[in-house]
Amino acid sequence: MQAEPASIKATHNAKSTTDKGHDQLHVWLLSYEQTRDPGLRDAIIQASLPLVKRIAYGLARRSTDPVEDLIQVGSIGLIKAVDQFKPDAGAKFQTYATHLITGEIRHYLRDKTAMIRAPRELQELSFRINRLVQNLTARLGREPSDIEIAHELEIPVSRVNEAYEVDRRRTLISLDQALSNDAGSEQSLIDTLIDGRYQTNQIAKEDRFMLIQAIKQLRDGLREVVQLTFYEDLSQTEVARRLGISQMQVSRRLRAAFTELHKIITQNRKPQSQKGKYD
Repeated sequence: MQAEPASIKATHNAKSTTDKGHDQLHVWLLSYEQTRDPGLRDAIIQASLPLVKRIAYGLARRSTDPVEDLIQVGSIGLIKAVDQFKPDAGAKFQTYATHLITGEIRHYLRDKTAMIRAPRELQELSFRINRLVQNLTARLGREPSDIEIAHELEIPVSRVNEAYEVDRRRTLISLDQALSNDAGSEQSLIDTLIDGRYQTNQIAKEDRFMLIQAIKQLRDGLREVVQLTFYEDLSQTEVARRLGISQMQVSRRLRAAFTELHKIITQNRKPQSQKGKYD
């Protein structure tokens, strides 16, 4: 009988070791759900750290991203996964943990990069590209390619991609950011804003309070979708996974919630407007 090749034997042994590790982890998770033993919790977290590291390195999109920071942030997602996982729910822990770890790291990267101000020349290039895209789209009858944009501006395609990256990452604008006008002069963004008065601020506070009260009056299913979407900043896909429903159902519940909120707020405003009318 021919002997089994060493490479196949090694593969079988590695798979056997991995399976045993998963089985042990599942046993720990079952025990932790019942006992909430801190020592057991630490053991599960330590055993799952390689998963955090793999995800962190996979999401480190730039060489300057601090992978160690991503690992720390991902560990927060891992801890949440350990504390919230239900072994009898049918899902695998690795799948559940991957979702939470990835979500924590992506939220961190989004918030971090939103505060990074791009170099001025890239901001100006981004503005030029946006105007050029509009002109070329009108001329060609379609959206231009990166190569066509680079050719028009006589710059490398890589430079176009850098400008697009600025647009993708820029979600917050600093109030002291310098803006240029047609006359060539500059002024800060805050100088272009309308002076807010006390009454306007009070109205905004009242509106926020009214919205919070209206959300509390929503039915449980609608209120939960609104809170997960706008307070926990989850995508519709993430909300669907959290609630165990489809993304289409999440979208329908959001539409229903908006309609219901409009009715509630409109009804709450009526007594105030009528009171002001007759005072």
